[in-house]
Amino acid sequence: MNREMLMLVDAISREKTVERDLVFGAVESALASATKKLHGADVDIRVSVDRETGDYDTYRRWHVVPNEAGLQIPDAEVLLFEAQEQIPDIEVDDYIEEPIDSVPIGRIGAQAAKQVILQKIRDAEREQLLNDFLSRGERIFTGTVKRLDKGDIIVEQGRVEGRLKRSEMIPKENLRSGDRVRAFIAGVDSLARGPQIMLSRSAPGFMVELFGQEVPEIEQGLLEIKSCARDAGSRAKIAVLSHDKRVDPIGTCVGVRGSRVTAVTNELAGERVDIVLWSEDPAQFVIGALAPANVQSIVVDEEKHAMDVVVDEENLAIAIGRGGQNVRLASDLTGWRINIMTAEESQAKQAQESGGVRALFVDKLDVDEEVADILIEEGFTSLEQVAYVPLQEMLEIEGFDEDTVNELRTRAKDALLTAEIAREERVEEVSQDLRDLEGLTPDLIGKLADGGVHKRDDLADLAVDELVEMTGVDEASAKALIMKAREHWFTT
Repeated sequence: MNREMLMLVDAISREKTVERDLVFGAVESALASATKKLHGADVDIRVSVDRETGDYDTYRRWHVVPNEAGLQIPDAEVLLFEAQEQIPDIEVDDYIEEPIDSVPIGRIGAQAAKQVILQKIRDAEREQLLNDFLSRGERIFTGTVKRLDKGDIIVEQGRVEGRLKRSEMIPKENLRSGDRVRAFIAGVDSLARGPQIMLSRSAPGFMVELFGQEVPEIEQGLLEIKSCARDAGSRAKIAVLSHDKRVDPIGTCVGVRGSRVTAVTNELAGERVDIVLWSEDPAQFVIGALAPANVQSIVVDEEKHAMDVVVDEENLAIAIGRGGQNVRLASDLTGWRINIMTAEESQAKQAQESGGVRALFVDKLDVDEEVADILIEEGFTSLEQVAYVPLQEMLEIEGFDEDTVNELRTRAKDALLTAEIAREERVEEVSQDLRDLEGLTPDLIGKLADGGVHKRDDLADLAVDELVEMTGVDEASAKALIMKAREHWFTT
């Protein structure tokens, strides 16, 4: 029987052009599966086949788990302290094995063994095909629509298949069986039972790769696409940079009579593309990204990573775009939060902010409004700036002598110290279960305390926008924190 098994392994290995060791692995899986049926589904069985003689041994084994974890699968696990009684130097995630009687191959049933072996080989072939494909480094998958699967499209390229989910298609796109299609390789799902290559036609990366194919200067390294933002099927923006002063980045991407950008647009169901010049200056980059709107002025808030962009009434609708599309794409492209406003709205906002800063300086520095306005005109907006800006800079302010500057700096430092002590007292009021919440930093805890959030349920009751406004975190982080705070509601 053992000789016959060796002959079978050799025959399958040659027929399927797979390594003998892979076929032996399939045989071991078949024997282990048959043994588990005799001993119970939860036991862990390992079979080892001698590659030269065909002899095999069977072991029942137990996975060593931490003492505090407890036994989740008693038939296949052992606690660390119990394992160390048998093997003193054993560690967590090791195995204890015990030889048991082997099941004769004949007991498995020829058909069952064959099915297990062939399935393992099919899996190995599929993995090999996938690895060969991925090793080519391609970013665009070109193939034929093979079939529909629960709303998704299965695309075939030779013997390799990819899955294009409905959510990753261009809206209103209608693909039929047999159609030729190109898509961006968004990733590989190694756990998927069907096609493991995940495709996308709506991802920004797809547009980047299409331009890479149409514009040789990108492949040559003369041009670079720095970022891309899309409303798939409608409109997109790309930011380009030239590494050669002789090459016009926008004109090169457009092509002669628009040939290059038209080729990309045709592939993307008529999606209109704005090509923007990338700039190291964030404000200049945002101005270009908002085209065709003309910008009057920009106020940059580094701390909030936001910009207030002022446009006139004629450009307001253009800057915002239909349904906010233009400003949203510009924000995605640049990575900055962009607030579009008119000159009147900007002046009103600045006046409101100046009023708040003026009141702060008058109250905390114990100065009159005239001194507060001088500080504001010189660009001071916080007590920290007054306290820690280099002394020489403040001495350059007209009308401020050294005694005045030192007194202002001392008052600012005292006010900051008083505020910090008060904040620490508020933080002490925060319950321990809220402090221990995963994801909360000391800074966030302080901001929550300032906002009157002292208990875990206080945080759980907040809306996402309330937490964003209170702490300055992004919406995704705020949502995650609130859901974490609510977990105990569902575990009682």
